[in-house]
Amino acid sequence: MHTWHWHNWEGLPYLTCSILERWHHGFFTQQFWPRSPQVITEVLQPEASVYRLKQVHGNTIFTSQEIDSMLSTLGDDLASADGLISSKPLQAVWVASADCTPVLIGDVVTGRVVALHAGWRGTAKKIVPLAIAQLQSQGSQIDDLRIAMGPAIAGKVYQVSIEVAAEIGASIIPHDDEQKIVQALHELPNSPLLEDPNPGKVRLDVRRVNTLQLENMGINAEQVAIAPYCTFQTPEHFFSYRREREKKVQWSGIVSGKRENWF
Repeated sequence: MHTWHWHNWEGLPYLTCSILERWHHGFFTQQFWPRSPQVITEVLQPEASVYRLKQVHGNTIFTSQEIDSMLSTLGDDLASADGLISSKPLQAVWVASADCTPVLIGDVVTGRVVALHAGWRGTAKKIVPLAIAQLQSQGSQIDDLRIAMGPAIAGKVYQVSIEVAAEIGASIIPHDDEQKIVQALHELPNSPLLEDPNPGKVRLDVRRVNTLQLENMGINAEQVAIAPYCTFQTPEHFFSYRREREKKVQWSGIVSGKRENWF
């Protein structure tokens, strides 16, 4: 089993996962707000260069190299996307979340790392499989990947419409009929859907859908770790947009490996 560990930096708590022990990484708490990734990177690896995005609930993924080449046109703006892949050693890639799933990925052979923001919309658009396909196109092997999904809203407290459930369900059950998709989701072992007392509503476990997408790609359960924390139900550590309706976030980041032979 993969273990999750609490750490303290100047009295502020953050989480790491044993599955990513080869990399400097962290799932940071609301206590770090409003520190920027530039500041928080110093907790992980002060020498690392820092990359972040303007997140838009899509499935666009940029490499740090692409971000660097866009800098002249972006000026002071951030690139709009929801995923980042390192291109070199000592690059810190960051995503922000407040109920959506932060996903950090590392390749044990190449040292490359990925940070993804996977809310229900990004998950419906298969952002995690797309990032993995991009890694594969750069030479990664499926078996070499290690994936950690950080604190996010848990299925039992995440009410969505049948339409949303069907849209996200279509990412693992290709079908045009909403009712048939939802029915098939309910019938899955360890279903990502739970009943809701309100008509036209269900409870949705987004991290479970991401896990099923990974299984469909041939990724072994041993390669995936899911944080045992719900942002909505853990107010002492995490912001939750559903709970507070505030535009506050927690940051999750990982630094690419610096072994010379990795890249």
